[in-house]
Amino acid sequence: MTAGPLLHLRRDGVSVLLDVADTDRLPTVVHWGEDLGRITPGDADHLHLATTRMAGSSLPPTTDPSLLPTSTTGWLGQPGLVGHRDRSAWSPRFATTAIREERVGEEAVSVQIDAVDHAASLMLTSTLELLPGGLLRVRHALRNVGASAYSMERLTVSLPVGADAAELLDMTGRHALERVPVRLPFETGIRLRESRRGRPGADAAYVTVAGERGFGFRRGRVWGVHLGWSGNQRSFAERLPTGERMLAGGELLLPGEVELAPGEEYATPWLYASFGPDGLDSLSARFHRFARSLPHLRDRPRPVTFNSWEAIGFDMSADRLIGLAERAARAGAERFVIDDGWFGGRRDDRSSLGDWRVSPEVFPDGLERVTTRIRELGMEAGIWFEPEMINEDSDLARDHPEWLMRLPDRVPIASRHQQVLDLTNPDAWSAIFTAMSEIIERYGIGYVKWDHNRDLIDAGVGPDRIAGTHAQTHALYALLGALRAKFPQLTIEACASGGARIDLGILEHSDRFWTSDSVDPVDRQAIQRWTALVMPPEILGAHVGAPMAGSTRRHHRLNFRAGTALLGDFGIEWDLSHASEGDLAELAEWVGLYRVHRDLLRQGSLVHGDDPASPVTVTGVVSPDGSAALYVVASVRSDPQYTTGRVVLPGLDPEGRYLVTACRPASGDNDYLGRPAWMESPGIMLPGRLLATIGVEGPTLWPEEVAVLTVIRRD
Repeated sequence: MTAGPLLHLRRDGVSVLLDVADTDRLPTVVHWGEDLGRITPGDADHLHLATTRMAGSSLPPTTDPSLLPTSTTGWLGQPGLVGHRDRSAWSPRFATTAIREERVGEEAVSVQIDAVDHAASLMLTSTLELLPGGLLRVRHALRNVGASAYSMERLTVSLPVGADAAELLDMTGRHALERVPVRLPFETGIRLRESRRGRPGADAAYVTVAGERGFGFRRGRVWGVHLGWSGNQRSFAERLPTGERMLAGGELLLPGEVELAPGEEYATPWLYASFGPDGLDSLSARFHRFARSLPHLRDRPRPVTFNSWEAIGFDMSADRLIGLAERAARAGAERFVIDDGWFGGRRDDRSSLGDWRVSPEVFPDGLERVTTRIRELGMEAGIWFEPEMINEDSDLARDHPEWLMRLPDRVPIASRHQQVLDLTNPDAWSAIFTAMSEIIERYGIGYVKWDHNRDLIDAGVGPDRIAGTHAQTHALYALLGALRAKFPQLTIEACASGGARIDLGILEHSDRFWTSDSVDPVDRQAIQRWTALVMPPEILGAHVGAPMAGSTRRHHRLNFRAGTALLGDFGIEWDLSHASEGDLAELAEWVGLYRVHRDLLRQGSLVHGDDPASPVTVTGVVSPDGSAALYVVASVRSDPQYTTGRVVLPGLDPEGRYLVTACRPASGDNDYLGRPAWMESPGIMLPGRLLATIGVEGPTLWPEEVAVLTVIRRD
C-alpha cells in the first residue's frame, strides 16, 4: 500500500517497495525480497531519505535505478531501452503520469505505472504483479505516439537484488545434457547470456540466481529471474562500482525486428522473479505454485506414458506398434505415443517433414488398427509432430518453396536435413493447423508430442525476408492456442531437440516438457534436478529407458532407471519386446509405485538434501499439508565411503511425528554391507525436526542405485 513517498506491494512473505516520490522520473525499486511488515508514513519518509544517494563530486544526484534505467538519470549501467527515431530520441527520459494499484484486502499486490517522454513521443506502461505465493512478474509496454517510426532495439526488465548477493548461478548445456549449473562470484561487471537460436537452446541461462555466499537448496537468501519467452533471449547480472546489483532479462531482437509505426506498441515478455529466504527450494516453490495455478495444468491428469522413439525409431509397422502397445499395457502404461516415422516417406530424418499424412507404404490401412488397439488396451493414443519444420525433400517444400524461412538470396544452411517453416505466412500457418487437426480428429488423438529440432538461422520472413524470430514465436503461440481452443482436452508435450525450449512462455500453451533426449539416469539425475528449479517435477517427462542408454552407451539396472524417473512425469521409452518377464514384472511394480503416489508427486513441495559434494543425493516431495512424503535416495557415483552414512529428510513439519519405511521395489539391498537396523523393523517413528537434522542411517546402495522411503504422519 502507499505510504508517503513509497508504494509497498506485499504478499505471501515477499515485499516489493517502490519509491514514487519523484514524478519527473520513473519509480525506483528500493527493495525486492523478504516481507518488510507494515511501513508507517513516518518510516516511509525516513526510508526515502535513507535510500537516496547524495550528490558528490563525481556521482550524479540519483536514487537507485528506475524501473527502466536510462542514462539521463545518471545511471551508467545497462540501459533498459535502446532505440531511436531516425537517429533522434535515443536518450529517453520518462516522467510518471499515473499509478494504478490493485489490492487484496488492505495490501497492494500489483501496480501499473504510466509514463511519457513528450520530447521522444514515447509512452511507457510498466506492470508489476506480486502473484499468490509471492512470485513477482514484471513487464514493460512501449507505445510510439509520434508521427514517424521508432526503431526499438532493446527493451529490458531489470530488478535490484540484496547487497549481500555475492554469488551467481545460471545454466549451460548441450543436446542431451541440458541445464548444467554454472556458479561464479558476483563481481563488478556484467555476466551476459544471449540466445540467438530462435529458441532458448540447450545452453540457455534458463534462470539467473544471485545469492548469499555459500547458498544451497536449503540455506541462504537467493533471488532468481526467468524470462517467459520461447524465442531469442538476453539475460544478465550486473554489479556496478557504485554498489548496485541487478538481474535482468528480455527478448533479444534481431536488426529491424521491431519498428514501431505511429500508434504501435511492443510489450516485453514477462520476467518472473522469485525470492527465496531459505535457499533454492524456497525460490523454486514460488515458481512451482505459479505453474500449477495455470488453468490448463491445475487438474491435468498425469498418465504413465509409453513413447515409441527409443524403442523402434523409424522402424515402424502396425504389427510392431501393436506388439509394443500390448507389452506396454502389461507394464501398466496408460498412454501410447507413436513417435516420428508415421507420415509421408519418412523412413529417416532426411525427408517428409510437412507432409502430415499417414504413410500409405507403412500403414496401407491408415492408423485405425493401431489406435483402435491402443484404446482397447485401455490407453490413450498420442502422436508426434514437428509443425514448425520442413524438409526440402517434401511435397510441401516442392509445392511451396516460398514457405521456407530464408533470405532473399539463399536458403539457410540445413541442420538435421531440415529447414524452418515460416509460420508468419498465413497460408503456411493454416495448412499446418488443418493437417494436424485432421489427424487428431480422425484418429482420436489425445496427446501430441510437439518437436522442434533445429536452431533458426537466416530466419527471414515475409516478402521482404526481414528478420523474423520475434514474429515466428508469436505465430507459434497462436498455433498452439488455436489447437488448444479446438481440442480442449488435448495434452501437448513441448519438445525441442529434447529440452532446448523449456520456459514459462510456452508452458502457457503446453502441458508437459520432454526434459531431455537423454534417458541415461546418471545424466537425468542432474538434468531433472536443475530443470525443476523453475518447473514443477510433474510436468517434466521422465522415462524409463532401455538397459543401455542410447545417448551415452552406458548400462544401468532397472532400479536406477526407474527410480530416477519416479520424481517426474513417469513414462517408458524402451523396446519392451526385448524385456524379460522378470523385467516386465519389476517395471510394473515401479509403475504401480508411481500410480499410488501420483497425487502426492503432482501437488507436493520439492525438497533436496544439501551436500553438493556427496555421491548420494536425497530428493523428496512433501504433501501440502505435511501429512506424507516420498524420498528418493540415489547413489549417483562410486563412493570412497563404505556406506552412505546418515541422510536427512528435509521439509517435514518439525513438530509432526512420522513413520519412515523403505518400500519395494527399491529398498536398498546391498547384500555385501547389509541393511541399516531400522530398515529391518516395521519402520521408525520420529519427529520431523529430528528427521531433518539427525536423519536416519542411509540405505546401503550399490553405485547407481536408488532406495525409496515413504514417510507418513502418525501424530
